[in-house]
Amino acid sequence: MQSTETTAYRICPLCEACCGLELKISDNKVVSIRGHDADVFSRGYICPKGAALKDLHEDPDRLRTPLIKRDGRFVEASWDEAFAEIARRLPPIVREHGSDAAALVVGNPAVHKIGLINYVPRLAKALGTRNIFTASTLDQMPKQLSAGLMFGHWLSIPVPDIERCDYLLVLGANPMVSNGSLWTVPDFRGKAKAMRARGGRLVVIDPRRSETAAVADEHHFIRPGADVFLLLGLVHALFDERLVRPGRLAEHVNGLDALRDAVQAFAPERVAPRCGFEAATIRRLARELAAAPRAAVYGRIGTCTQEYGTLCSWLVDALNVLTGNLDREGGAMFPKAAAFAANTVGKPGSGRGIVTGRRKSRVSGAPEVLGELPMGCLAEEIETPGAGQVRALISVAGNPVLSAPNGERLAAALDALDFMVSVDIYLNETTRHADVILPGSSPLEDAHYDTAFPQFSYRNHARYSRAVLARAPGQPPEWQILLRLAAIAQGLGAEADVLALDDALFAEDVRRTAGEHAGAILAALAHLKGPERQLDYALRLGPYGDLFGQKPDGLNLAKLKAAPGGIDLGPLQPRIPEALRTVSGKIELAPAMLLDDLQRVAVALAQPAPGLVVVGRRQVRSCNSWMHNLPVLAKGPFRCTALVHPDDAQRLGLQEGGMARLAGGGRTLEVQVQLSDEMMPGVVSLPHGWGHDKPGTRMTLAAERPGANLNVLLDETLRDPLSGNAVLSGIPVEMQAIN
Repeated sequence: MQSTETTAYRICPLCEACCGLELKISDNKVVSIRGHDADVFSRGYICPKGAALKDLHEDPDRLRTPLIKRDGRFVEASWDEAFAEIARRLPPIVREHGSDAAALVVGNPAVHKIGLINYVPRLAKALGTRNIFTASTLDQMPKQLSAGLMFGHWLSIPVPDIERCDYLLVLGANPMVSNGSLWTVPDFRGKAKAMRARGGRLVVIDPRRSETAAVADEHHFIRPGADVFLLLGLVHALFDERLVRPGRLAEHVNGLDALRDAVQAFAPERVAPRCGFEAATIRRLARELAAAPRAAVYGRIGTCTQEYGTLCSWLVDALNVLTGNLDREGGAMFPKAAAFAANTVGKPGSGRGIVTGRRKSRVSGAPEVLGELPMGCLAEEIETPGAGQVRALISVAGNPVLSAPNGERLAAALDALDFMVSVDIYLNETTRHADVILPGSSPLEDAHYDTAFPQFSYRNHARYSRAVLARAPGQPPEWQILLRLAAIAQGLGAEADVLALDDALFAEDVRRTAGEHAGAILAALAHLKGPERQLDYALRLGPYGDLFGQKPDGLNLAKLKAAPGGIDLGPLQPRIPEALRTVSGKIELAPAMLLDDLQRVAVALAQPAPGLVVVGRRQVRSCNSWMHNLPVLAKGPFRCTALVHPDDAQRLGLQEGGMARLAGGGRTLEVQVQLSDEMMPGVVSLPHGWGHDKPGTRMTLAAERPGANLNVLLDETLRDPLSGNAVLSGIPVEMQAIN
């Protein structure tokens, strides 16, 4: 009997672009994957990662059965056995040593799965620990902190309105490859091409002539870590040349004079040598920003993963404010997400703002930010005896042994834990240290709605993905895995009724937010469970929602399910002052925390720039460490190479394709050399997420070409002191050929 081929649609979960995919399915197997032309957001665009979903689902290394470590080796176990082992070992540790003895680590993939991102807070609350660590302090916390200080909420991050922009200045980002980061913009190439076709300009500042720089109208090298000096020079030039014109924002801004005074010491002529720029170029760029009809400044990974990450993130948005380009069409604007966005609920125009440093890490005194501690503190919190020492850990979709600085130290610390549980699809460099591994689902087995990314999208939209393939028998949804862990943490045992627990937790949420209407709302949502119930509730009370029938034309989950290509909610619109959640109800242009931190910059400005430094590199066929195990992405030339400028190679005696030793922080790394004039002299580039040569893992394809892990050289104690973000870029190194 001939099988019937069906068509299914899915939001790609493999990077922040969130492209819509069209899949052909036969006999519960994926036949093909292409871009979904009718998707209202990505409009048919797809990159190689989208096609790799088939490889991910079918990967023989992907875990499908729980594993328990017995006598140093993993053995397969049933779900009941796995949860029973956790219930036997985790609660006694917490009872004896307190809730802080258990830590929670969450990785980037969790944000792409609604069952994880919406239920990790449930697990964290049940654990009651203050030791929470996420990938945010490896790549984005500076941006979240600066947005919180300026606009009142951690996720109120303005993004370029690229479809109406005339002048886009990009620093430390490569959206041609990433299609945005904290800026969800599928097919950046096409949008940038359209911008230039209508007369717009793209200017890129980067120590590498990246894929984005290669298509730009103008590219300037910058010494890694010097972005803060350039940005201060640009702000100074705007004030100095009387180009500050906030326009309609003027009545919504606090701190204009304080900012002007704070940048007086950073004239372009003074900062230019430290940047590797001409002062005249800095002034020209400032004039062009001020003169452009509609302009935006965008900075990302390179501006965040340095010791001045929060200052850089602040100054990027300050430039948009000073030139009148914040919150106007074609500038940097605030998306209005259909659900889960804090800046669309509550009283518009003002709020409680944010607070940091409510506590500090036990060992090094790093301040808490957004309820979490820096990932770089995890190893010392495990190693150091005393009250509050971390003795047990739950990791969810994270691989910090590869993604965090000095993973060797962290690996040794994980081995010293009394107990560790991992929720993950792979036996990888981090989960190999666990005592129990609970396998997550294939993305194709889960329904999905992007909780986070519509809050950073270039256009307002709402899209929902039904599960494409049937879940394996016995495999619980990931939200139920986390709830069962929460039940164990609360002392309810491994046999707790997680559906009843979910009902109780959801009812508590609704009663807290809906008051006297809670009963009617709970009745209206009684047919739903888990993330779908949360989503319908958030959509219906969101800015486009049907308000449970009060606005019949409004949005709800049923309407999303009936629209496989999603629902277009229109271009970005001005939202100031409505989007603000600061106490003052104004944009805080000069937060005291940031002004005080400029003292560090003044000191550094007087110091010489370092010699040879290393930076990371984004690649289109790679995003997270587990993507190196997927054939469609792993094929082709070896990509974990160290890019070196030919002049540096000649000076250091390096040869194309030869091996070299990188040294830094008292540690060394062997790398394959690739000569490239796209590098700024004095800068070496090595991509992130490699190093698949650890024993005890089960990632067969990745291990064939393991590559070198840049983070081995990095100092886990070196952080942006405000956000706690790790410094991953611009680190001084030495390099020599291996004969």
